[in-house]
Amino acid sequence: MLTIDLDALADNWRTLSRLCAPARCAAVVKADAYGLGATPVVRCLLNAGCREFFVSLLDEGVRLRESVADAWPRGAHLYVLHGTPGGAESDCLAYGFVPVLNTKGQVERWQALARRQGRPQPAALQVDTAMTRLGLPPSTLTRMLEAREGLSGVTTTLVMSQLINAHKPQHPANRRQLELFRRWRQRFPSAKGSLADSSGIFLGHDFHFDVVRAGTALYGVAPAAGMPTPMRQVVQVKARLLQCREVSTGEGTGDQGPWRATRPTRLATLSLGPVGDYLGGEPQGRLRVAGRALPLVSRPSQHTAVVDATEMDAAHLAIGALLDLVDEVQDINAFAEATQTTAFDVLTSLGSHYRRQYQGKLPL
Repeated sequence: MLTIDLDALADNWRTLSRLCAPARCAAVVKADAYGLGATPVVRCLLNAGCREFFVSLLDEGVRLRESVADAWPRGAHLYVLHGTPGGAESDCLAYGFVPVLNTKGQVERWQALARRQGRPQPAALQVDTAMTRLGLPPSTLTRMLEAREGLSGVTTTLVMSQLINAHKPQHPANRRQLELFRRWRQRFPSAKGSLADSSGIFLGHDFHFDVVRAGTALYGVAPAAGMPTPMRQVVQVKARLLQCREVSTGEGTGDQGPWRATRPTRLATLSLGPVGDYLGGEPQGRLRVAGRALPLVSRPSQHTAVVDATEMDAAHLAIGALLDLVDEVQDINAFAEATQTTAFDVLTSLGSHYRRQYQGKLPL
C-alpha cells in the first residue's frame, strides 16, 4: 500500500519556494508525478500556489490538463520537456502548452506553425550545456541565431538547461555549466532563465535564476545521498506479509544465496511490489517491520523478499498483515541507503503497482 501525504507535499513546495525566492518554484510532475498520481498532486500544488508545471510528453500533458480543467487558473503554465512530436504542434497550441524546443527540427516546425497562425508563438529553448541528452548544442543554436531567419516566429519565454552533477555540490562541472548558461541567458534578455533542478536548488542562489524545476525534492528525496534535507516525507509504503515458515540450523533459501540459518529461524516472505526490484545483489540491509529492523536474507525475486523475523512477536505476523517498509523513521532516503539503491529509483518504482491512498487536505 502506498500512502501519499498531500499536506507534506504542499509544505515541501512552500519550503522550496522560500529557498529559491525571488525565483519561482515550478513542479516537475512527469511520469504521473513520479508514480504518485499527477492529478491529485497537481491539484494539491495549485491549491498551494504553484503555477508552473513540467511534464515530459505531450500526451501526458493532455491527460493532466483534462483531469484538472476545472481547477486550472489563468496564468498557469504547463511545459512539455520533450517538445512536440512532428505533426502535433497544433495540439500543443490548442491546449496552451509551452513546448521545450530541443532540436533544430522542433524549432523549424514551431516556426512553421507560427507562420500558419500569422503571429509568433511562445516556447522554451533548452540549451545543452553538458548533459548531451536533450537540448540544442551551443554550436547549433549559434548557427540558427546567425541565420537570416534566426528564430523568427518563436517568442522565447524561457531559456533552460540541465545540470549533470548537481547531486555533487563540490563538482567543478556545476560552476562550468553555470558560467556557460549565464552567457546564453544574456542572449535572450526578455526570457526567463531556468537551470536548477531539485538538487540544483541547494547549490545556492547563483543557480536559481528566474525559475527552478523541483521534482523529486517535492516528494521527500534528499538533494544528495547521505545529505540532510529540510523536506518532509510524502510517501509511506507498507509491504504485505505473504507467508511465515520455520527453518532449521543450516538451511538456506531457494535462491541459492549465501545465507544459512545459524539457529532455528522464522522467515517471513514479504510482497514488496516493484520496490523489490531495486534490492538486487546479495541480501543486505534491514527492513523495519512493526518497529524492528529485520535482516534481509534473500535476494528479492518476483517482487518478494524474505526477512529473518525470529525476534518478532508472532502477534505481528498474521498472514496478510501490512508491515512498514517506508515510513517516518525509515524514510525513502534511509530505505535507499539500507538497500544500496537510490531514492529516485525507489520513488519512481512505486508507479501504479500499489494501491494509492491520500491523506491530508484533499484537493478539489
